[in-house]
Amino acid sequence: MTNLMMLLDVAVIVLAAKLAGRLAVRIGQPAVVGEIAAGVLLAAVLHGGGMTETVLPGGVKDALHAIATFGLVLFMFTVGHEWDPRLLRGRRGATVAIVLGSTLLPLALGCALAWWLAATTYHPANPALFVLFLGTAMSITALPVLARIVTDRGLTGTVAGGLAVVCAAVVDVLAWVVLAVVVALGGGASPWQMLLSVPYLLVLLFGVRPLLSFVLRRWSGRAEFGVILAGLFLSAAATEGLGMHYVFGAFLFGAVLPGKDDPVMKRQMSEIARLCRTFLLPIFFVVAALAVDTTALGLSGLGELALILLVAIGAKAGGAYLGARLYGMRRGEAASVAALMNARGVTELVVLQVGLQLAVLDERLYSLMVVMALVTTALTGPLLSLVRRFARVSGQEPPAPPAEQAEEVEEAEEAEEAVESDAEEAGKAGAPVLTARR
Repeated sequence: MTNLMMLLDVAVIVLAAKLAGRLAVRIGQPAVVGEIAAGVLLAAVLHGGGMTETVLPGGVKDALHAIATFGLVLFMFTVGHEWDPRLLRGRRGATVAIVLGSTLLPLALGCALAWWLAATTYHPANPALFVLFLGTAMSITALPVLARIVTDRGLTGTVAGGLAVVCAAVVDVLAWVVLAVVVALGGGASPWQMLLSVPYLLVLLFGVRPLLSFVLRRWSGRAEFGVILAGLFLSAAATEGLGMHYVFGAFLFGAVLPGKDDPVMKRQMSEIARLCRTFLLPIFFVVAALAVDTTALGLSGLGELALILLVAIGAKAGGAYLGARLYGMRRGEAASVAALMNARGVTELVVLQVGLQLAVLDERLYSLMVVMALVTTALTGPLLSLVRRFARVSGQEPPAPPAEQAEEVEEAEEAEEAVESDAEEAGKAGAPVLTARR
């Protein structure tokens, strides 16, 4: 009976995520917004109907948690593999300015908000750890979601789109470093365990990476990828054993993996990303949403949510905009970068799950932060459209990217063909014809 229920639950979760993702795309949102919303909605239906233990009995819930863990390892592996330091070439000045602005301001204001919450509402056992964690969570930017928005909006070849992707990659690395320290402290890791993380990174860079290069040169196909997957889970286990979270080991292994430009490697990584996107992450969204309960928040909870959203959106977008303007970017480009940097998506959920597992967040604050992650990600697209429209009106919009230029040329040619067709029909009818010069 347990196996039957688990199979049915997985089928429902994957189907709901697929439908919600398609609906999100139809209304101009990234598919991940619909998938996260579907997870939250399914969890809310289970909580509201008192069906959690019936639909998700203990054995099924444990199995879904295991699948979600497997999915997180693979997801963080793909995120690490997508991180490419070569993107920084020729953009270091602007990157430093935007990264500092979009990291320090939300970190500072997030810490200030956390300090106030700790003094008035939550009273955590370790206030310093609580403050540092919440500040870090506020400074997160989701590189996968941001990169997808940049591609969908035709901004890949623009200054704003390129800089946003690079800055998101650097911000993510900085956030993971700070979060690793928080996890080590919150998980009760001893000082020697924390010190071992440095030689472990050196082993990955100067031992594992050359070994993987040798494997990639000598082997091909599924055999080589089996070795890579084994190394991935060993790396995740190593960081878990060092008192950090397994997501750090997965991210680091993906970052040091060579062969980023190899066609075979790209195809295999694409297969993993597809598996994560269509099957594993939807299950993670439901597992993450099971701890979300917004029914008992009340007016005080709505006030806290409003403050969290104000700090999350204002500090992140404001810091990125100030950094871009201080570097000398035009207002339109700076505003576009600021809007893009506000995307949080799956990466924020991973961070919040870590905080919940460490008991840094209770279920009430965790619920508010999940809503924040969903709202800020959903706002990224509309906010980007708004600032770009304002930039065009004010003359601050940069030249259109090639995709948009092609669309404009195509529209102009279609309009010209329509005029010529009307003119030809009018000529046949004996009516006076007015021709327009190119």
